[in-house]
Amino acid sequence: MNNIPSVNLADFLSDDPKRKQKFVDEIGSAYEDIGFVSLKNHFLSDQLVEELYKEIKAFFALSVETKEKYEIPGLGGQRGYVSFGKEHAKGKKEGDLKEFWHFGQEPAEDANLSEKYPENVQVTELPDFNHTGMEAYRMLEKTGVYVLRALALYIGLDEFYFDHWAANGNSILRPIHYPPITEEPKGAMRAGAHGDINLITLLMGASAGGLQVLRKDGEWIDAIPNEDELVINVGDMLERLTNNKLRSTIHRVVNPPREEWGSPRYSIPFFMHPRSDMKLNCLPECIDAKHPKAYEDITAGEFLHQRLVEIGLIKK
Repeated sequence: MNNIPSVNLADFLSDDPKRKQKFVDEIGSAYEDIGFVSLKNHFLSDQLVEELYKEIKAFFALSVETKEKYEIPGLGGQRGYVSFGKEHAKGKKEGDLKEFWHFGQEPAEDANLSEKYPENVQVTELPDFNHTGMEAYRMLEKTGVYVLRALALYIGLDEFYFDHWAANGNSILRPIHYPPITEEPKGAMRAGAHGDINLITLLMGASAGGLQVLRKDGEWIDAIPNEDELVINVGDMLERLTNNKLRSTIHRVVNPPREEWGSPRYSIPFFMHPRSDMKLNCLPECIDAKHPKAYEDITAGEFLHQRLVEIGLIKK
């Protein structure tokens, strides 16, 4: 396998039980094998994608001083701006060659959450920035819910097992800007090798090149979706919940060839998190004599806090 498998969400949404099962089997087996798929027929329109890229490019083009006023102390980077080089991969000391923004959940009034989410940070210089970002957030969230429904069926759970936990979950939309490289990076790359923290990640913009996935045999392969596809991968929370049945695969964003150093790169991952009180205890359906329970019990909120410390966004 030299690229990630492609799946079609229209199969799952069809009224044909065979097509629906085909999608369940394809995405489930891909997530057992390599942990990544590219997905067509998601809920993002071309127009919305175009508007979002326009807004985020305008934001990252603002002066450093303007952007830094949106970097809010004490939030662990969970909302607003995070400046260049501040985040690093787990176990690395070199900061990634990127800056980014975080849109977070705006829960329903009747969400009955066990925690209060921080408010989203409003960018006054760009009147459409926040509205456009949250519109994309909702469409990615909707896409993610259907992917989780397919995975619930694949695992042997009720189709709607994840719905309550994903609705009003602590998900993050992260527009990322990788600026042009101006000097030898000295061991740093655009995003060091890492696994994602969350349940699943839905990624816009991987078609720009640079995203690589680590195969089981230790080879790095390029993840190259078609122009209209999202890349969707398993995160550590789902790997833990499924007792390693579904794989959270290590991936990275490599630096471009020297002749392309002058070009910026943009990508927009949506990190789908559950509510913080969701238990990530290994599911009984994924435990047997060959696969004993691999992890201690923990909640999603506790696990997230641990990992934010490890990647440098929260100080101990």
